[in-house]
Amino acid sequence: MDLEKIRDLTSADMHAVNQLIQQQVDSEVALINQLGFYIVNSGGKRLRPLLSVLAARAMGISSEQHHTLAAIIEFIHTATLLHDDVVDESTLRRGRETANAIFGNQASVLVGDFLYTRSFQMMVSLDNMRVMEILSEATNQIAEGEVLQLMNCNDANTTEERYFDVIYGKTARLFEAATQLAAVLTKQPKAIEVAMQEYGKHLGTAFQLVDDIMDYAADAAEMGKNVGDDLAEGKPTLPLLYAMWHAEVSSDKELIREAIEKANGLPHLRRIQDVMANTGALEYTRRCADKEVELAVSSLSVIPDSEYKQALISLAYIAVERTK
Repeated sequence: MDLEKIRDLTSADMHAVNQLIQQQVDSEVALINQLGFYIVNSGGKRLRPLLSVLAARAMGISSEQHHTLAAIIEFIHTATLLHDDVVDESTLRRGRETANAIFGNQASVLVGDFLYTRSFQMMVSLDNMRVMEILSEATNQIAEGEVLQLMNCNDANTTEERYFDVIYGKTARLFEAATQLAAVLTKQPKAIEVAMQEYGKHLGTAFQLVDDIMDYAADAAEMGKNVGDDLAEGKPTLPLLYAMWHAEVSSDKELIREAIEKANGLPHLRRIQDVMANTGALEYTRRCADKEVELAVSSLSVIPDSEYKQALISLAYIAVERTK
């Protein structure tokens, strides 16, 4: 099943989700409306709410609560993007100027806070303490992941284990909540809830691994952000670390180490890409992503077959085949 068929399958649900997002971003404060409208309509893939919808339909949901869940997930994600772009001093996302580049850092942080708090207002409307528990814990862990990433930044001694801890917190945790909560809303047995949680976790990990590959391999216009952004910030992502660990020439090892520690590697991007090619760093990271996808798909074996289950399986493979 390709992405177009998946979107056709979920078109009515996603239309309802998008309408709810537009309603909930509305505020009497003009700047919130302006910035909120800009970021919410900035061409994102809506992958996380799409996962919520597909998972809920695969679980046989009979209410419309999954629309609220999907909107909550998107608001939490959007809030993290607003804050991330300020922290990273980013100027380009999804092929457009970032909100902080247009509206300023202060407005971006404060509107991010608005979206966080709006998401919690919407959680309350679901009147389900288990949902509140999972989402509040997930939001806290996302914040921890971002702080851990900040601590790892410029640290060339970052281990592979610490790298995976970061991407679980900052990315995979929200994927995990999006799919787990579909099982919670439909009161599934614990085994199925765990299976959906595992699906989201492994898919989110694969998604971030591919993101980190694309920072060195994709075309800027196609990807929608500047190639080498992670390198410019001194982020020790897996492709960069693997290239440093396996470089045959000591000067290449030192070049990458200094690029991480001093965030001065962008002028050497081409050379670092050559080292990645020579060491198979991108291929190694891709194999890690493929392994995560297989784990995600295998977790769905306990779920009854349906077109929505098939869409979840297809979406996992699409997530690692993307170029943007």
